[in-house]
Amino acid sequence: MNVSSPHSPTTVRTFAQQLSSTRRGARLARLLAVAQFQAWQVPPSAAERAEQIVAELAANAALHSRVQGRDFRLALHLDLVAGLLRIAVTDARGDRLPSPATAPTAPPDAESGRGLLMVTALADRWGTEPCPPGGKTVWAELVTLPAPPD
Repeated sequence: MNVSSPHSPTTVRTFAQQLSSTRRGARLARLLAVAQFQAWQVPPSAAERAEQIVAELAANAALHSRVQGRDFRLALHLDLVAGLLRIAVTDARGDRLPSPATAPTAPPDAESGRGLLMVTALADRWGTEPCPPGGKTVWAELVTLPAPPD
């Protein structure tokens, strides 16, 4: 007699990867995230926003929060029931906390200085958490459920 136990569907999916604190590591973070969003079948509108957020947070970790010999960590968490995607990037610089941006900090023709404005615009919410002994995690959350019909 075969007895099978009921399988509950997986409602939470996670992905995490350590990456070098370099431009190449930041680019790889974005590429890995895109592949994960596709595998998880994240709706395209949410996946596009999330890709930009990953790119920005990873670039910040690699360029502004780099500590020689220390990597950064990308973590993705998708809760299918809540319809929530959480992106978290942990780096070794707990002393360099990002502040909520309300206006560009760079001249209009500068190539950088608008990243947190983009994160603020693309994420439903974002923030930071300390990561002892001396790092921090910058996270962003997006609602991935489709909008209800009108």
